[in-house]
Formats: sequence, C-alpha cells, structure tokens
Amino acid sequence: MTYQEICECFARFQAAEPEPKGELEHTNAYTLLVAVALSAQATDAGVNKATRGLFAVADTPEKMLALGLEGVTEHIKTIGLFRQKAKNVIKLSQMLVDGFDSKVPSSREALQSLPGVGRKTANVVLNMWFHQPTQAVDTHIFRVGNRTGIAPGKDVDAVERAMEDRVPAEYQQHAHHWLILHGRYTCKARKPQCAACLIRDICLFEEKTL
Repeated sequence: MTYQEICECFARFQAAEPEPKGELEHTNAYTLLVAVALSAQATDAGVNKATRGLFAVADTPEKMLALGLEGVTEHIKTIGLFRQKAKNVIKLSQMLVDGFDSKVPSSREALQSLPGVGRKTANVVLNMWFHQPTQAVDTHIFRVGNRTGIAPGKDVDAVERAMEDRVPAEYQQHAHHWLILHGRYTCKARKPQCAACLIRDICLFEEKTL
C-alpha cells in the first residue's frame, strides 16, 4: 500500500471514530496494567467480567498484596491460565511496591521487567495511559496489517516496525486501536465482512467477500 493509500485508510478510520478506546475496563494505570497482563490468550469481555469484582477490592498494588494469591486466584479463575496469571499479578504488585514506589513505570524496559509483562502489554500501557505512540500488535493487527497491506510482516515484531515506519505521524497515537477494532468487528479472521469495510476499495486483500 502506498503512503497516500495508508493516509486515506486512517483518515477514514478517524472520521468514523475520532477517539478509539481500548475495551479493557480500568480505573488507573495499575488496574490497566493488570487487566492487559490478564488479557493474554483471553478475550477483553472475559477479562472485564473477572476484574470488575477484583478491582472493586484491589485497585492498588498494596490492596492486591493484601488480597493475597488465593484471593486473586478466586477472582480470575474464569480466565485462561489463571493460576500463573494470579502469581504474576502478586509478583508484579510486590515489585511495584519495592522498586517503583507503587507506581506504574512509564518506560518499556521497566514495564517489561515485571512478571507477565511482555512487549505487547508494555506497549498497550504506554499508549493508553501515558499517551505514547506505541503499536501493540496482537492477532487482529497482525492479520489486518498483512491482509490489507497497511503493515505487512512475517511476525509481530516486523508488523510493529512496519506500523512505526509506514503509518503517518498524525495517526500513530490511535493506529493500533483502529486496527484492533477493525480486525475484531469487520476484518474478521474466518469471515471478513468486506461489504461493510471502510477501506474495501483500497485494501489489497484479493479474496474479498461479498
């Protein structure tokens, strides 16, 4: 896709939804970090269902530690890999208290030093809370980036670099949210809804559906 075509794609996404939001429920930087860490291999809806009760009683690292491993485990047992995730939540909460004055750090390196926090999770937190123009590539963005031609790449790191290199600066802040939502609701994996697609005439996908 050319620069002009990419500009047109994001201009349409912006016109349709000027301020796209992530769908994980949170009240502060800490609850956002925990929610994103819990969302690995789980749906946002499933995570939200589990964290409403959890965050009602534990919205700071100290409160999470007071709740304890068993308490956290009980709250998130409907989420995939819940036992390991509960351990990570307790460990990262302790690390925040001990090493970061109970505050969520605003650098990727510091975030990735926390248990259960990979590059994608760090990028989501940096983008959504600290408003950095990071690109958190999930399965939706990987698919949409390659399928449309906006940001092709053989793995998630390559797609992330392609987005950083190819998406115009004025769209970088919201780019990953637009593509996630597009992939979740329109450019679906098995049955893309091409007839309803905002960028159907620009997209390079050859097997468009009616």
